[in-house]
Amino acid sequence: MSAKFVINGQNRLVGEIPVQGAKNSALPILAATVLVDGCCEIRDCPDLTDVQATVNILRHLGCRVRREEHCCFVDGSGAVDNPIPERLMHEMRSSIIFLGAILGRFGKAEMFAPGGCEIGLRPIDLHLDAMRKFGAEVLEEHGKIVCECPKGLKGTQITLSFPSVGATENIMLAACRAEGTTTLFNAAREPEISDLADFLNAAGARIQGAGCGEITIEGVRRLHGCAHTVIPDRIVAAGYLAAAAMTGGCIRLTDIIPAHIGPVLPILRDAGCEVEIHARDVTLRAPKRLLAVKNIRTMPYPGFPTDMQAPIMAMTAVARGTTVIVETIFESRYKHVPELARMGANIRVEGRTAVVQGVPTLTGARVTAPDLRGGFSLVLAGLAARGITEISDIRHMERGYEDICKTLSALGADIQRVKDSERDEESRGAFA
Repeated sequence: MSAKFVINGQNRLVGEIPVQGAKNSALPILAATVLVDGCCEIRDCPDLTDVQATVNILRHLGCRVRREEHCCFVDGSGAVDNPIPERLMHEMRSSIIFLGAILGRFGKAEMFAPGGCEIGLRPIDLHLDAMRKFGAEVLEEHGKIVCECPKGLKGTQITLSFPSVGATENIMLAACRAEGTTTLFNAAREPEISDLADFLNAAGARIQGAGCGEITIEGVRRLHGCAHTVIPDRIVAAGYLAAAAMTGGCIRLTDIIPAHIGPVLPILRDAGCEVEIHARDVTLRAPKRLLAVKNIRTMPYPGFPTDMQAPIMAMTAVARGTTVIVETIFESRYKHVPELARMGANIRVEGRTAVVQGVPTLTGARVTAPDLRGGFSLVLAGLAARGITEISDIRHMERGYEDICKTLSALGADIQRVKDSERDEESRGAFA
């Protein structure tokens, strides 16, 4: 049975919470365990449906996986090159990350194009072209992808036309066990890239330059088991800061790397928030009403992250003044706008540009989460809105945010996760 979030808004968020491990680090690191002949311990692995989908693929490939709270133990010594069925690939968009790992270990890989959030095209051409550079033969037919490299992968030089995070990760994974040296130019620079490299190097890989535009990978014959702690989730952290900002709250985030949310902090300060940074924590104090931020443009790291566009849009929807947001990464990432409008937001979209005219308050409504980050923007809107907000299709948010209700309730929010049928009769009266 499907579930929904029910939020009674306008409670000020106050308190202290830790930050979960990063989904966008955990998924490629788990996929990387396919390359390892031994057991790996992945700590601070968040409890998310995307993580479970990754575990399901690992088990399908013959890896032994055991979870203990936020630790994931993966033994890849018995891994085999089983074709990954469409059902497993369609559970999440980032499942394509297994391509480089499987090809790197077995010299062949068979899978389907990935599924997941519909936030616009994420072409896998960059991934497939890179595998061809390693010497693989690639066949695409009816959504099925078959890559074979009978003579083994050969180190090469690759220049990405765009600093794609997923393509950078796939190239790193394939290059780890390729023969010779691979140099990647115009690589993605996100913190998750460095985290993946740290894990692989702990397992015996030879990677230099991760986090910069140029990465060098010297192939090795074998990777061994190791332990690694996933970095904190910068998108989740910034999202909770935005939640506190739009409720006039004061919160402290712990277990965080402040530099990773550096691109978001100027936006919060421009909106009138006081932000204090310490070694592993960040404190935010919000004004009674936020100020508009003139211009926000999403960019690859270290620019403003596309994953924060929707939550920040919700924040600016209740700010005093007009904010202009330009989405440069994905062409269909404004699907949350009609849902925010149902709550009283004043937003006009023209192509990749959204003009947000702040309103004094939002009003609770029945809305539907269109995707992971857009869904979280509706949670933020519900926290600030007058009255009750019901958000359906919350499966999207459970892909990336661990225990939203518990976390927000600890800060004073009135939010519940309920089965759809549990609120049907009551909500008819609330929205009459």
